[in-house]
Amino acid sequence: MKKPITILKQLKMGENYKAESNRYETMKYNRCGKSGLLLPAISLGLWHNFGFADNFNNSREIIRAAFDQGVTHFDLANNYGPPAGSAEEVFGSILKKDFTAYRDEMVITSKAGYDMWDGPYGEWGSRKYLIASCNQSLKRMGLDYVDIFYSHRFDPNTPLDETMMALDFIVKSGKALYAGISNYSPEQTSEAIQILNKMGTPCLIHQGRYSMIERTVENGLLDVLETNGVGFVAYSPLAQGVLTDRYLNGIPSDSRASKAHFLKPDYITPVLLAKVNKLNDMALQRGQTLAQMATAWLLRDNRVTSVIVGVSSVKQLNDNIETLENTVFSEEEEGKIKAVIDLM
Repeated sequence: MKKPITILKQLKMGENYKAESNRYETMKYNRCGKSGLLLPAISLGLWHNFGFADNFNNSREIIRAAFDQGVTHFDLANNYGPPAGSAEEVFGSILKKDFTAYRDEMVITSKAGYDMWDGPYGEWGSRKYLIASCNQSLKRMGLDYVDIFYSHRFDPNTPLDETMMALDFIVKSGKALYAGISNYSPEQTSEAIQILNKMGTPCLIHQGRYSMIERTVENGLLDVLETNGVGFVAYSPLAQGVLTDRYLNGIPSDSRASKAHFLKPDYITPVLLAKVNKLNDMALQRGQTLAQMATAWLLRDNRVTSVIVGVSSVKQLNDNIETLENTVFSEEEEGKIKAVIDLM
């Protein structure tokens, strides 16, 4: 694998950006289900660290460094920030400054489903909300279309036909190239796939939370996707940082768990930490960090098209991409790891 991109290598922010000529030589690309679309094994998520509250130049450096190493898939949603919507605005500004010439080499996604604006039309899965949200996202990013637009979560109070009709309209009107769903159960996913197939707008991909700790998608969802030729992209592969070296000795004062933001302190139990430490020892034996092994563990399954990583620095990005140097597990390694995670 070629030498990682470093911050020192990056062009000064005032200069014109020119992508690395060898950016596609070492990244692994996987076919998304049975479609014609390939996605990089490592994708960049902009859920955190890319809003107005974050350093613009740092965000810009990360996106440049990602693209320079073959990361072509950039995952957003209408409410990413903070504040909500700002990640798309920041990303749109970076696109305009650096990536206008590379738009057709990028897969840019957005979603709608969670709370975005006040009133009865600002969340869930109605046609009103999804189409309005897509239009707003395109405006924030300065794009004519996104490559994938997702229904971000199943809406129990809106007919699934209506939600899927909205995705069908978004694709057929040219606002998105593909339709996707996120956080749907196996049964909901199967029904959504059938509805979209009848409309002539196949479901390209499902995005779901998946890690060594959070394995709900193994409850039949991955089987449904494989049977129907639909891709799967995993988010939160490190379980909000639990599957890193951050929590090996307890809860750091500056961690997400200490702030009870998304990750609750009472979740980090001594029993969990003991198991994470066992996994860390196994990772070190493989010559990887725990985070790298956790990501490699997901990619060993050929039903997983890509893993979305969130990073706050170019170094973190490089560490994630380095995962691809070793995604193979021996039978002995698999057995030992399963013995630990099956008890989580």
